[in-house]
Amino acid sequence: MRRALTALGVLVLAGAGAAWWLTAPDPIPEEQLARYQGDATRGQTLFAAGGCASCHVAPDAPATESPVLSGGQRFVTQFGTFVAPNISPSPQGIGDWSDPQVMNAVLRGVSPEGQHYYPAFPWNAYNKADPQDVADIVAYIRTLPPSDTESQPHELPFPFSIRRAVGGWKLLFMNTDWVLQGDLTPEQERGRYLVEALAHCGECHTPRNALGGLRTDAWLSGAPDPAGKGRNPNITPAGLDWSEQEIAAMLQSGFTPDYDVVGGEMAEVVANTAQLSNEDRLAIAAYLKAVPAIESAAPPAGEGQP
Repeated sequence: MRRALTALGVLVLAGAGAAWWLTAPDPIPEEQLARYQGDATRGQTLFAAGGCASCHVAPDAPATESPVLSGGQRFVTQFGTFVAPNISPSPQGIGDWSDPQVMNAVLRGVSPEGQHYYPAFPWNAYNKADPQDVADIVAYIRTLPPSDTESQPHELPFPFSIRRAVGGWKLLFMNTDWVLQGDLTPEQERGRYLVEALAHCGECHTPRNALGGLRTDAWLSGAPDPAGKGRNPNITPAGLDWSEQEIAAMLQSGFTPDYDVVGGEMAEVVANTAQLSNEDRLAIAAYLKAVPAIESAAPPAGEGQP
């Protein structure tokens, strides 16, 4: 019996050690990222494409040309409430971080302290971005007004409060592959880059499984609004029958072909896409017309949002 218990203890310790190793953060070496020099002017448009201000500006803050990224917005999900942090160029934000540290947060979901970021921060889309584009975004953020607001902790129950467990989530769901594969035109490839990486459209418009992983088999076919206010629409050709020109026009003006106007979070998206070039808006439209048409379906039991 003693030998059996000893053997069991060894197995448990070995299993725990293996799990600890497998779930360890995996940042990109800083020397590999240090060679990217950011261009703040170029980064301004990329910042808009990434929708950074939509989450990191304080609730009800007035719209300004130079957003204050003080954080504070709350995102209620079935896993708990996530609170957007201060990412302004101040000591309370990212002012003391090196550029490679910020880039690792965006591209790998890893903090300067070597902890995982929860996938409520869409690093699982940003990880497909060109590192040069990310460096340019960082350079632009450093030109914005600093804020001394302290970041607030997330409000997560056990076991979701265990950050190390995010390493297991990454093993299951972290993916740097494009969803839309095949022979694409240069315009469709540009649209794919904007939709799947920078603009992270799938984070809101794709349903999730019980663990919060994106169901890429139902890519962009609609999903519950994380705030519990209805559903985000199906934007595959099965749910969006507008022409490419109509889609691009909506992304600039916010007006639909039916003379309606978008509201809610989509109004924030349009405020961002309106800052892109018309070529980029048409590229997004070309991509949306190229994705497989998937009929909207009732969400399965346990569908979640990370």
